[in-house]
Amino acid sequence: MAGEDREGDLLLTGGHCIPESELVEQASRSGGPGGQHVNTSSTRVTLRWNLRETCGLRPEARARALERLARRLTRDGELVIHADRHRSRHRNRQDARERLRLLVEAALVVQTPRRPTRPTRASKTRRLDAKRRHGDTKQRRVVRTDDD
Repeated sequence: MAGEDREGDLLLTGGHCIPESELVEQASRSGGPGGQHVNTSSTRVTLRWNLRETCGLRPEARARALERLARRLTRDGELVIHADRHRSRHRNRQDARERLRLLVEAALVVQTPRRPTRPTRASKTRRLDAKRRHGDTKQRRVVRTDDD
């Protein structure tokens, strides 16, 4: 199960948890059209989480997440998410936390290695028969001249 527990910690699938104390939230004014409300209220939420120094993930999971999320991290190893889709700070906060949860869960998925498949006996036979038929067709097109 994933979501939030009572203390505000972010619960991830697989028994991982991002403690509330590791999340840094900052509110700022959101841009774009909207008139007086947008100009006066800080509804945009910026959520920061230091992935490199977290204690909420096991070491192997942290290494996997660092590798997969490397392009999204700052130099200090922080994952930064900006949320300004909604008009209220509360909904933007929920949106940012949900996006963080989805990103980290996707990064923690262990991908099973691909096992190469082999052609079946029937497919080998079909391929060889087709090659033989094609060769026979080309052989029939050859004009034979008796120059001897």
